[in-house]
Amino acid sequence: MPSQALRGVFKSLRTYYGEPERVAAMDRLYKRFLGPGTLAFDIGSHVGDRIGAFRRCGARVVAVEPQPLPFRALQIIHGRDASVSLVQAACGAKPGLLTLSVNSRNPTVSTASQAFTKAAEGAHGWRGQVWDDQIEVPCVTLDQLIASNGIPDFVKIDVEGFEPDVLRGLSHAVSALSFEFTTIQRGLVKECCLLLEGLGPYRFNIALGESQRFEFENSVAAKELWQFVEALPQDANSGDVYAVLMEPLP
Repeated sequence: MPSQALRGVFKSLRTYYGEPERVAAMDRLYKRFLGPGTLAFDIGSHVGDRIGAFRRCGARVVAVEPQPLPFRALQIIHGRDASVSLVQAACGAKPGLLTLSVNSRNPTVSTASQAFTKAAEGAHGWRGQVWDDQIEVPCVTLDQLIASNGIPDFVKIDVEGFEPDVLRGLSHAVSALSFEFTTIQRGLVKECCLLLEGLGPYRFNIALGESQRFEFENSVAAKELWQFVEALPQDANSGDVYAVLMEPLP
């Protein structure tokens, strides 16, 4: 198991650091939200490619990752950067402990959501994925991170179906954030948007896969976003929803 888990982390490093065009596209996208002196939260950092993008924008970064081997990779890559704070934990609705289901061969899809692993069983694009281990990890909330680090200018959430739980740990609006979705759990998009609209007047956009390219020329209302997601083919597989607060924070 340890050697298999290590191979999984090396696979992630090759995937997320091996394409210069993708890195450049990430930088262009995140510069819409971040600049020198801003603050970003990276929830579900995995091996830290977004940390690099946020730092190239000039932002300070708080990075949260619960898995031991990916967290060790973060320490090696970003641990000597005084503008990066690394937190070895999951993020959720309340502080404490939670159980993480680990996919050793493909650790980027490890998750705290049992509904996610159930939805993936036999689904197109997910065949062969096995969650072969479980670990207990500490859990922090976005509110706790804000209390310790300040209000972020941007929050990226990528936690494999656990996104609504993360948002339930946030009690007031932030300027902008993103959350991942998959076509095996499209309903989570509506759930997350409703949670955000309970905090403030948000508008939304979406980038499919790893395109780092918005599908809408201008941000849209939640209903239009939901209709777009519902119409996607199953093999669209995943993407990220971007939410922007339409009124400035006080």
